[in-house]
Amino acid sequence: MAKKDAPPRWDRKMQQRLARGEAAALGELYDRFASLVHGLAHRVLGDERAADGITREVFAHVWEHPDAYDPKQGPLRSWVATLTHRLAVQRLRATETAALAQDGRGSTEELELKVRHASVAARADYIVQSMPSPLRAALELAYFQRRDYRQTAADLGVTEDEARRRLRLGLQLLATAHDAGAAPGAPPGYGGAA
Repeated sequence: MAKKDAPPRWDRKMQQRLARGEAAALGELYDRFASLVHGLAHRVLGDERAADGITREVFAHVWEHPDAYDPKQGPLRSWVATLTHRLAVQRLRATETAALAQDGRGSTEELELKVRHASVAARADYIVQSMPSPLRAALELAYFQRRDYRQTAADLGVTEDEARRRLRLGLQLLATAHDAGAAPGAPPGYGGAA
């Protein structure tokens, strides 16, 4: 049996392949995580073109610095999400600071509040994308289709108790998005450092 804290085999092998300069590895990594990266960047920046730019920056960074990922610190997915978050927040701060300097309106407190809100939203998106599909399905039915727990249970073919459990656990996970976002610049995961 593998050690409890051992990183997933795919993560270790992917890092090794990237370190050897295998372009195919970068392609696989892109196929696996591009929608995550773009979605997080878009959530922070609120701009499609800016999110495209961050997506390019993230994968360029991974290609140029594959050894920056430490499998002992957590999954590759979390490292990529944290890198995305950090770059997107840096871009948001730079863009908003330039706008403040040009317009003379607003304040650094407003900027930090905007960054904090974007961070919480990005973390919530990451949590939803990362949670097990049974929890995600229950939350999507309840939130997007406005189903109560009885309707959710019927739609999923589970007991009402199981539907309530899934909704409660999903909401508890989502609540951590706000807790982590309380500190300015808090990343979506991976060791708690931006």
